[in-house]
Amino acid sequence: MEQFSTRQNKISRLVQREMADILLQLNKSKYHGKLITVSIVRVTKDMSIARIYLSIYPSEFGNEILSDIQLSSKSVRGELGRRIGKSVRIIPELEFYIDDSLDYIEHIDGLLHE
Repeated sequence: MEQFSTRQNKISRLVQREMADILLQLNKSKYHGKLITVSIVRVTKDMSIARIYLSIYPSEFGNEILSDIQLSSKSVRGELGRRIGKSVRIIPELEFYIDDSLDYIEHIDGLLHE
């Protein structure tokens, strides 16, 4: 299992908190009736890439919303830079992924109940 440094964990928490707020504003304007949460943020050792895992409900809209967010990742990164620019030297590149752990848990739960 990969160990993360204290600095990586601090930056991850900071990015997660700010990305949740940015996506909340984006959600209000674009995706009515859908829930987007930032479940995990992992930052590379050189702090240049932030891998952001999103949990999207209902999950059938996940790929559509993810591709839309990926297309607007430059503007999202710019907004993130305005918010955390004084706390970090380099604003990390953003990579978005779908966190399907809840779907996996539901699938395992369904198999156990059979």
